[in-house]
Amino acid sequence: MAQYDLVIIGSGPAGKSAAMQAGKLKRRVLVIDSNARVGGVSVHTGTIPSKTLRETVLNLSGWRERSFYGRSYRVKEEIGAADLKVRLHKTLDYEVDVLEHQFNRNHVDILHGCARFVSPTEMEVSTDAGEVVLVTGDKFLIATGTRTYRPDNVPFNSSTIIDSDEFLEMKQIPRSLIVVGAGVIGVEYATMFSALDVRVTLIEPRDTFLDFIDSTLIQEFTHEIRENGVDLRLGSPVVTIKDGNDCVEVSLENGRQVRAEMLLFAAGRLGATEKLGLEMAGLVTDHRGRLNVDRKTYQTSVNHIYAAGDVIGFPSLASTGLQQGRVAACHALNTPSLPESPWFPYGIYSVPEISTCGMSEEEIQKRAIPYEVGVARFRETSRGNIMGLEHGMLKMLFSLKTRRVLGVQIVGEGATELIHIAQAVLNLKGTVDYFVQNTFNYPTLAEAYKIAGLDAFNRMPDPDELITVKH
Repeated sequence: MAQYDLVIIGSGPAGKSAAMQAGKLKRRVLVIDSNARVGGVSVHTGTIPSKTLRETVLNLSGWRERSFYGRSYRVKEEIGAADLKVRLHKTLDYEVDVLEHQFNRNHVDILHGCARFVSPTEMEVSTDAGEVVLVTGDKFLIATGTRTYRPDNVPFNSSTIIDSDEFLEMKQIPRSLIVVGAGVIGVEYATMFSALDVRVTLIEPRDTFLDFIDSTLIQEFTHEIRENGVDLRLGSPVVTIKDGNDCVEVSLENGRQVRAEMLLFAAGRLGATEKLGLEMAGLVTDHRGRLNVDRKTYQTSVNHIYAAGDVIGFPSLASTGLQQGRVAACHALNTPSLPESPWFPYGIYSVPEISTCGMSEEEIQKRAIPYEVGVARFRETSRGNIMGLEHGMLKMLFSLKTRRVLGVQIVGEGATELIHIAQAVLNLKGTVDYFVQNTFNYPTLAEAYKIAGLDAFNRMPDPDELITVKH
């Protein structure tokens, strides 16, 4: 039996950051992972692989240069599945190597095997060698992430009808692809493969998609992906999926049918908690296998057991998982820590990228806050023109009463990098005046902040003259 100050189940972003924090505090910490290699879903099937795949697609397809050299331009004429995997495997090996080194350097113990609670303070770990190890801990952190949702009515076959985990192991690039589910994962993969000139049909049973994103941005994004060749089918659920000899056939509720060489089912994920024996620890999950926690401490209903990362639900980002794991470890080990920032960036690595921070226009309207909007198009910037950007926009929302930034939304090249300027200004309670007064490097895409700031500033009344504004 081994006794630890903190036992962490899962080595993804939340588990990793918690382990690093506990190691820095010189506590005895154990990370249990059911996979043979550390890193969790983020490293092996989620964040890192999908973003690496995106970069590989854009590089090999010559996507970024097509506005200059034509839509048929390619860096590599024939792109196969093996070409996509070269950088993927190198990147994953590097990530695992770095993570193992960090664990070793911080004296974090690692145990590979399937863990389950046998009491609120004990876990049994069935190792790959066939041994059963009993582990006890003062505190526990559940950071097991999520798994793919695989409904019984979808005839998965690991070759032509696959989930997002299997998608990375495809043997050849299909000529046509159906993606079911226009969530973050479905949208990312659909737009990536459209950039490879694969004929993509993206199906979403609801009338809208990515509802947490500002509607103006979604309108802009929808126009662009349709222009890039994605056939977006909204508002009609899938009735049947048939695996034919040479194609996959999907029947929709509205009577339409779609055929393609391959189908990716990406309609949701479930918390990876079903094998943890949570009932023995006094814990229950929701219908999607997720745990409810105090969002300030990440404690579950059992005080010495914490949960962080995708297993607790929205926002389900690697970035927020890293923060949550650190905060949870500090609280579990009675160590003072700075609170989490109220504003964090949300990034979607589609083609084009989407990133937001703060409130959307719809949220501001619900709160009845008088506001003004500033917009800049990337093609208006010199850097955008140099890069050949035909699309892309930055939208900023400001309070008329306080002049403070309320939210920023960006769609286009570099959106997930550019958003951090907005994040800083939001958290420092900056106003529209910041963007008017300050100089931005020229030519850069960041200059779009200056343009959008001036766009709003020129329409906003002087705060001394503002008595009542109804928008």
